[in-house]
Amino acid sequence: MVFRSIDSLKSALGASVLVRAAAPASLTGQVSIDSRAVSPGSVFIAIKGDRTDGHLYLQQAVTGGACVLVVHDPAAVPPAASLGRGVTVLQVPNTAAALLRLAAAHRKTLDGTQVIAVGGSNGKTTTCRLLQAVLGGSLRGTASPKSFNNAVGVPLTILGAKKTDQFLICEVGTNAPGEIAPLAAVIEPDIAVITSIGREHLEGLGSLEGVIAEEARLLHALRPGGMAVVTADCPALLDAIAPLFAAKQPASMGAPRTLLTFGRAASADLRATDIEVTPESTAFLLNGRERHSVPMPGAHNACNAAAVIAVARRLKLGPEAIQAGLATAKGPDMRMQRSVVGGVHFINDAYNANPDSTLAAIDTFRLAFAPAATDGRRVLILGDMLELGRAAPDLHREMGEAVARAGCFDLVVLVGSLALNAASPIAAGGRVQVSCHPDAGPSHAATIAALLQPNDIVLLKASRGTGLERIIEAMGGR
Repeated sequence: MVFRSIDSLKSALGASVLVRAAAPASLTGQVSIDSRAVSPGSVFIAIKGDRTDGHLYLQQAVTGGACVLVVHDPAAVPPAASLGRGVTVLQVPNTAAALLRLAAAHRKTLDGTQVIAVGGSNGKTTTCRLLQAVLGGSLRGTASPKSFNNAVGVPLTILGAKKTDQFLICEVGTNAPGEIAPLAAVIEPDIAVITSIGREHLEGLGSLEGVIAEEARLLHALRPGGMAVVTADCPALLDAIAPLFAAKQPASMGAPRTLLTFGRAASADLRATDIEVTPESTAFLLNGRERHSVPMPGAHNACNAAAVIAVARRLKLGPEAIQAGLATAKGPDMRMQRSVVGGVHFINDAYNANPDSTLAAIDTFRLAFAPAATDGRRVLILGDMLELGRAAPDLHREMGEAVARAGCFDLVVLVGSLALNAASPIAAGGRVQVSCHPDAGPSHAATIAALLQPNDIVLLKASRGTGLERIIEAMGGR
């Protein structure tokens, strides 16, 4: 950690002292924004979020062992007598900005660590898990826990890294223009990955061009001599970033940065072909020579794996280590996650959704699960895809058309006011039964669960806010 004393922490944060401990405790270097997760000697930073305010939990943080409280609201600080003799309180103008500032200071101490940033419209968390499995088999390192990809999660990931780490994996997400640039500036990646480009968060990003402009900001922060690993399946992205990798880069940019592409396009440096998808895995041929497999279904996971192979080679891992790491990888929760509840086979891909990830889920189901040898029905539970702005109705109708073309579902359950736009295109396809529901709240989740029968194979796909997992819970309560 970049600080081991109150003074060094104060300097890193640009803070002033509100309360100075009479008997300062030893700092461990641990940082938390959750009062339930503090440990003796740790620093608690009181972040004001959408759901709660860390300033409400300062006393709990002290009880848990925090010896430094970082606040921006001095009125929320408990009386010094209740804090005890070992607690220091530091004040900053904005605690969220202070968290980023502290992470930036720590990043600069990671001289021997290859810092890898992973962005893109889809596949970020899965690619991080694949990277962790492959790199972690041979090297020491730290990775984003869960989907820690915003202005709070990214700095916490960086602050969790040790100076002895050989790699650090940071997931980077966005909902609106201007969010990636400050995160990328803190990460200063040695390697930056853009997994895919799709129609994500259009409510904030506006258009596919807006998505490209925002995701490309990750590469602007690439360190001199660094490498970008970028999907070849979006030519418009490659056009947008071309100036960053021109043959004659300005001397002011330092050592030249390199660009390596991956994907299914014929132009890809690492091209995935001959893709075979089963319920348990995806196998593919890389550049027509090497056969690889990942224990996750979906052709898109062949592309994610190709990006991981590019990073692993950059870090000097050999083919045997790479293949062994891919074989041990586990997908994130609620990404094509399989379970059996009440005799119904669920494939839960409802952690999040946008049009392109939904199309990928439908295609994966068609290839891997629809041909499965069971006598049950093939069911799609499709919920609202959120944050798509004015394009949302048309995009949901497009999903309905894709469902009709897939021809692999016996029953489609639509959940939410936006998803209802898919009903007409599905019905126009002829043979599919359609059931519509306003939401996945407790009563409607129970109604939907009652539609399902033993041996049905059910794909759930929606944005996280739709809460389709409640249907699985309702099935278990029957």
